[in-house]
Amino acid sequence: MKSLTPLLICLALLLTNCGKGDNSQKTDTKKLVIGASMLGMQSEYIVNLSDAMQQKAQEMGAELIIVDAEKSALKQTEQIESFIAQNVDVIILNPCEVEASSPAVAKALAANIPIVNVNSETTTQPTAFVGSNDTESGKIALRFIAEKLGGKGNIVMIHGFMGQTAQIQREKGAQEILKQYPNIKLIAQQAADWDRAKGMDLMENWIQSFGTKINAVFAQNDEMGMGAVKALTDAGLKDKVLVVSIDAIPDALQAVKKGTLDATVFQDSQKQGAGAVETAIKIATQKTYEKQLLIPFQLVTQQNLTQFLK
Repeated sequence: MKSLTPLLICLALLLTNCGKGDNSQKTDTKKLVIGASMLGMQSEYIVNLSDAMQQKAQEMGAELIIVDAEKSALKQTEQIESFIAQNVDVIILNPCEVEASSPAVAKALAANIPIVNVNSETTTQPTAFVGSNDTESGKIALRFIAEKLGGKGNIVMIHGFMGQTAQIQREKGAQEILKQYPNIKLIAQQAADWDRAKGMDLMENWIQSFGTKINAVFAQNDEMGMGAVKALTDAGLKDKVLVVSIDAIPDALQAVKKGTLDATVFQDSQKQGAGAVETAIKIATQKTYEKQLLIPFQLVTQQNLTQFLK
């Protein structure tokens, strides 16, 4: 019996070490969990942004939980509270509004959960921001319109969801260019909430009010721009009115190809989405990350369209 004792001790040690090895392996392979609240899946751009985020999360071995805020800042705050209760590792926020979505950021930070804003900003500063300078997109669009109009004419501007970063900054950029062209008059402006049908309805109303006085339309996104194109086409006025919008979604690119949309401004959903997930994972794993990652906009016309078509 004495001779068996060393053997039993060795077996006990071996089993103990095996157990430790299993626990270590479980810890190493534990997936990071990222919670993401998106502005609204009714928008094709936001869907593209979400798809890019999901693809990058899969590539990097993280679990990404995406929820739709349906353009409600209140719902978005509740979603962040839910992520906090679930104890996710990091949160990605695509804010509904600059002010009203700020409490969501504050709640995450108070719970010591890092939060990355993607595409849009909030007054409360998150851990990091990944997106583009929307003021620049407004400048690019209006500069193109001003040049095409020869520095004079009447324009209308279709706003996105009021109070959201893109709406505020795209208007700011447009107004900065308009100041340089005193003979270009902004005769009407109103919100259509990033929605194609609302953009079409608004354009139909303006056609009734102003008729052939309208020389150009600046729509703050492609969905509303495509709605404006439809209304103008139905009224037989499209050939006489310039239409420029922002995002370069597939429908808009095809419209530029056909010549029904005069230009769009490319916003890179792929790089924004992937960048947000990469930044979130870097923060969660305590690696060096950029506090602000800005991806440039690009004007898209028939001249350079081929580089944007898939």
